[in-house]
Amino acid sequence: MKKLRLLGAAALVIVIAAVALVAAIGAEWGLSPTNLALIASSIRLVQRNYIHPISQDQLITDALKGMFTRLDPHSDYMDEQEFKEAKGTINGKFGGLGIEMSDQRGTPQVISPIDGEPAARAGLQPGDRIVSINGQSTRGMDSQKVVGLLRGKPGTAVTLTISRGEKPPFDVTITRSIIQVHTVKSKLEPNSIGYVRISQFSDQTPKDLAEAIKQFKQQTDGRLKGFVLDLRDDPGGLLNAALGVAGDFLDGGKLVTIHGRRSEDDVAYFAPAKADLLPNVPMVVLINGASASASEIVAGALQDRHRATVMGTQSFGKGSVQTIIPLDGRGALRLTTALYYTPAGRSIQDDGISPDVVVEVPKDQQVADAETLRESTLHGAFKNPGPLGTTSASNAEHPTTGAAYSPPIQEQLIGTPQDAQLKAALSRLEGGT
Repeated sequence: MKKLRLLGAAALVIVIAAVALVAAIGAEWGLSPTNLALIASSIRLVQRNYIHPISQDQLITDALKGMFTRLDPHSDYMDEQEFKEAKGTINGKFGGLGIEMSDQRGTPQVISPIDGEPAARAGLQPGDRIVSINGQSTRGMDSQKVVGLLRGKPGTAVTLTISRGEKPPFDVTITRSIIQVHTVKSKLEPNSIGYVRISQFSDQTPKDLAEAIKQFKQQTDGRLKGFVLDLRDDPGGLLNAALGVAGDFLDGGKLVTIHGRRSEDDVAYFAPAKADLLPNVPMVVLINGASASASEIVAGALQDRHRATVMGTQSFGKGSVQTIIPLDGRGALRLTTALYYTPAGRSIQDDGISPDVVVEVPKDQQVADAETLRESTLHGAFKNPGPLGTTSASNAEHPTTGAAYSPPIQEQLIGTPQDAQLKAALSRLEGGT
């Protein structure tokens, strides 16, 4: 105990608790007191010898962050403040810029700016790398600290240094605002074809989608001739929202399967019986390389169930499930616990969803100098494990070989009359090619 006393009272409590934990469940999990002693010794050495004083709480927090961020691109430890901010994000209302990001080899990279929010209005694009924030380099900075620097009081400004393709880095100053994500935009296209764009999956998304469909039925006297669900640049969101959206177009049957490390953790989700809000209405789903996670669940379900034709380019490929595990007032773990599989048993991870009809973006509509970011390019990303019940990777009915990974369309063109991918979807629903 003499060595433990050198750590101070706070660390002593932590170590005693850890040793008690080992005594209780060490036989089951194989936790080693020697490893715990290594951590305690390292804390002691830092506190004795590091050039600046540093608190034990900070060392423990950093140790946890290091442990979880090394697992894969999506696992992390959040301290209590970060956990509160994350809950605000999940609820669809928070202060900041409106960016979906991922860590790419130690540098934050934009997956997608949220439609209509400050980052999108300032011209940030998928694939942009944020190399500094207010002059502070982001190289090696953990993702939650990046988020903390980007968020702040509404009305205040933050300057980002952006690296985009081969261009020299440039600065963009963006004014923060309250980000209250309105995830559903809709309009009735000519020839009685409904168009809905979902920019992100939040609690409100299924309700807003149902309201848009209701309005389409009223506008067409119940004679809607086609429907386009646009999931381009949609980075994902809540699983329940994705299930609600996919279930709105199916009468029963499987939507997605979650397959974890243990078979008892496997869960299959099904659509309610007779739930299709648009029975017999032909449907197209639009995807691209920035369509991720929940977007891919919806596209994969409607594709496998032959309810919609999927058009566009290959999706992002984030097929992993993250579980938020609160730690009794000490923050929470964001831990990858399972993988998503489509109704036909295809793993979304790494491969993504292949469109039934490839429609690339014309060069004059592409995001200039955009880097095509995909899950498979992220450091530490899992490989596709293959379909359920097999050991070899395959996308079965929808192979990825030769799939298109073209740069995404410019955000301001999405849903406009100039949108070439949308025009292709409308042409198909109207009976063209």
